[in-house]
Amino acid sequence: MSKYSGIAILAVELLQMGKVTCPKEAWKESAKKFYPNSKASREKGCPKSAFLGLCEEGKVKWCKAGSYTRSIDNKSYSIQALSLIKENPLLNETELWNSISKKKYNQQMHVVLALYRKGYLFL
Repeated sequence: MSKYSGIAILAVELLQMGKVTCPKEAWKESAKKFYPNSKASREKGCPKSAFLGLCEEGKVKWCKAGSYTRSIDNKSYSIQALSLIKENPLLNETELWNSISKKKYNQQMHVVLALYRKGYLFL
């Protein structure tokens, strides 16, 4: 499991427990625990935007749909990944990414699959 998988899982659990109410704040608090000494890693846009895109679309349990990200691409990647997971839940991160984009991979699918495997997503 990547650190970004862990950040996403902890962020949802913070929302579930009511320790935070906003997914942006949940990601921020969770990322501090995984990357206490690296601001760049805490703020890495692609996995964060994939998470916030799922939240924005109401796909994450314990999170109301809303406006959480300006990212179009990463949100789209995460939503596309959900469709692919519905068709084949055994796909791994690389297989998902290669089915979605030819761009350099930046941990988006780790976020989606981690949340899916924990049962934290509405398909």
